[in-house]
Amino acid sequence: MNSLIDNVNILGDDFKTIGNSSTSNEIVMSAKNCNVFYGDNQALKNITLDVGKSEVLALIGPSGCGKSTFIRCLNRLNDTIQDCRISGNITLEGKDIYSSDMDVVLLRARVGMVFQKPNPFPKSIYENVAYGPRIHGMTSTKNELDDLVETSLDKAGLLEEVKDRLNETGTSLSGGQQQRLCIARAIAVQPDIILMDEPCSALDPIATEKIENLINELKKNYAIVMVTHSMSQAARISQRAAYFHLGHLVEIDSTTKIFNQPEHTLTQNYISGRMG
Repeated sequence: MNSLIDNVNILGDDFKTIGNSSTSNEIVMSAKNCNVFYGDNQALKNITLDVGKSEVLALIGPSGCGKSTFIRCLNRLNDTIQDCRISGNITLEGKDIYSSDMDVVLLRARVGMVFQKPNPFPKSIYENVAYGPRIHGMTSTKNELDDLVETSLDKAGLLEEVKDRLNETGTSLSGGQQQRLCIARAIAVQPDIILMDEPCSALDPIATEKIENLINELKKNYAIVMVTHSMSQAARISQRAAYFHLGHLVEIDSTTKIFNQPEHTLTQNYISGRMG
């Protein structure tokens, strides 16, 4: 087996990702040769992968390897960072999301985001969920909006816990409930993809289990791309896993293959806990 230093050195600009970067499922989003620069620093190097419908794709790898940077490319959140420059091609159902005629507000509705720390709006539980559908004109009557809020909370596994508290502030909920509220807020605008950046890292084991069960349900209707530092979590709930290292996508394949038969030494060392 090569040393870690030898393996780091071979990840040059011409490095080719090992494994199957595409999915056999219907492709919803596709990134090809994606590069990200923060000033003179290159954070991502020629990332190519597809996001399939009704799957959970787990992004794994050491801190600072580019996982969060990559998912922020998928709904253009990196646009808000000064000196950030992106090259390559990212498409949503075949349309370039960085084209001049792309409506970024609509894009971020179709590609929702759930952050590491729950971030409910300083509004009522009801208004947290109703906000997106209201600004996008998704309903024409109060009854329709009420139904959409209720349906979204139900899909997020939160309705039974809050149905008599809809006028209370979202911040009054527990951490796990707040995260499910943020998920309800994301799915209320009927996205195609849900991005999750370490959605359970701030939660206790019971709340984590509820979120994982919810993800398993949500994948039936949404493509989910999730950053996680928990190998056991990735193994439990993802169908494919992608290993990032120093801005490279080193290896991507079915989660079973990545965890049981990784082809690259860096992947093997990370999965086994010898690095990272």
